[in-house]
Amino acid sequence: MENIEESSPLRITPTVRALSSALRGKRENVPDYSQLNGDRIFPEPEKLWFKESSAKNLRNRDFLSPTTMLNTLYADGQVPPAVMSRVLSLRGSGILPVAGGEVMGEGLRVRVDRPAAFKAVLADGATEYLKPSSQNQGCVVLNCPALHPKPNTPTPETLTLGHLRTVLLSDHMGALLRRQGFAVSYCPRLPEDSDIITFLRALGIDWPTAPANWTNEGREEKIQEALENSPYRERETERGRRTSGGGGRKAEEGENEGALRVNLKRVFQEEGLLGYDPSLGTCIVHRDSVSHLAQLDLATTDCTVAMATALHVTSCQDEFRQQQIAVLWRASGATHTQRHLVCGPVKTPGSHLTAAQYLQLRRGQMKEASEMKYGDQVEGQTWDDIIRVMTSATVRFELLSTVHTSPVTLDLQREGGVSTKGPRGGVFVMYNCARLHTLFDSYERGVEKGLYPEIPEGSQLDFSALKEEGEWLLLFNYLIPFSELLDQSGQALDSERGGARVNIKSEQICKFLVSLSKDFSSYYNRVHVLGEPLPHLFNQMFCRLHLLRALRELYHSALDTLNLPPIRQL
Repeated sequence: MENIEESSPLRITPTVRALSSALRGKRENVPDYSQLNGDRIFPEPEKLWFKESSAKNLRNRDFLSPTTMLNTLYADGQVPPAVMSRVLSLRGSGILPVAGGEVMGEGLRVRVDRPAAFKAVLADGATEYLKPSSQNQGCVVLNCPALHPKPNTPTPETLTLGHLRTVLLSDHMGALLRRQGFAVSYCPRLPEDSDIITFLRALGIDWPTAPANWTNEGREEKIQEALENSPYRERETERGRRTSGGGGRKAEEGENEGALRVNLKRVFQEEGLLGYDPSLGTCIVHRDSVSHLAQLDLATTDCTVAMATALHVTSCQDEFRQQQIAVLWRASGATHTQRHLVCGPVKTPGSHLTAAQYLQLRRGQMKEASEMKYGDQVEGQTWDDIIRVMTSATVRFELLSTVHTSPVTLDLQREGGVSTKGPRGGVFVMYNCARLHTLFDSYERGVEKGLYPEIPEGSQLDFSALKEEGEWLLLFNYLIPFSELLDQSGQALDSERGGARVNIKSEQICKFLVSLSKDFSSYYNRVHVLGEPLPHLFNQMFCRLHLLRALRELYHSALDTLNLPPIRQL
């Protein structure tokens, strides 16, 4: 078993890159992937290898370079001995150690030194695997248009399910970006003790508040003045030239005589803003627009850097309106980067519920399901808290597990979302997290009774005892890749591709947790972790406890990005 540098956590991406480099070799020996050789195009390095993830394939390989790739690099796909030697001797910072490899029908298969990988990850508690691989700097303002007054503050009864989806996504993105080192502020501030704040807190959302009698008039006046003096303000003479000859248009103009207008098309054309709707034209500046901009201005004052990124999390129905707001803000002199995270609609075939009714429905279903499973013990503050968290988990997973640009369809009559039996949704995830807590409670009781000794340090254990296929699957598919999963939202935010719109794989944490719970549940149902209290069995038991303790912390870390506290008993 190889020693691995303690200061360099194992990562999937560096390993794939190193394998690709070893396979391609020196430039003079292997043609560059960007060059043509006859009719053959050599593949990009990151396409040469694939990480396996299915239990079936992980029985005989961890990484695969398919035969089709080998054929593009070498005559008849025959890997030269020197290249094979480079692959098999691969070592380096953050690179998974290679135990062996062979060319088979499907391609070049590589196996990881699994005991070495287990020890590298688990010996120090896996803390480096539960956080992003790097820390970012900068400030992000998460703006949720659904919560802005229009002109009145929204209530749970006026909030649609599509709006609720954007609120939950804003909350999730804020938690993810904070984990990556960004300073995060939220917009708008809402009146404290308002019905909407009470509703959001029931979902575990800690949205910023202001005193009920607070006003933002000073900033609103500043924004109004800036727009009046903006070079993009449309003057009466310009408007007169454009509207001459149209009777209906003239009547409309008469209704808004003297209103402040800004030519948004000129703004995004002259400022070089990409990705905005070309039909944006002249916009009449209403009071709620000024209030919106003043709230954005206030949110940026919390930033510790001069330039912030405003991320507008909006529904597809409100996207055009939010583009108007964003360009208006630019016209007022704001130079912050602005990106738009757009959510698809939420559909409820056969029914129409507000956000308040939806939450009430899911809470009632959760309480009923708990009473059916646990009977009369479902009472008191503890169970009220459990039902509240489980309801929040159900709602979050239902609305956040789908790609944010795609529609979500809710079957409000089906109660599968609040069942612990099916391998889907938030309740299933929370239930399996609770099983881990129950396992360690049982172990601690065994220690108190003198059945088991305390868990020794990982450095004292022989991790070659972890031979069950589910154990490697949990480490290789979840513990090791999690850090890179956390990196993705910040990387997408920095990308300039796509212009105003940004696409973030916001569904991945929910899908990751559901997949993790399926594989953990399968393993837990198959393997008896706390065995007989016999000394010759302790090494394997302690190795498993180290793995499952890291898994428990992985649950906590992932749930924290959804602002869901773990349930410790069920």
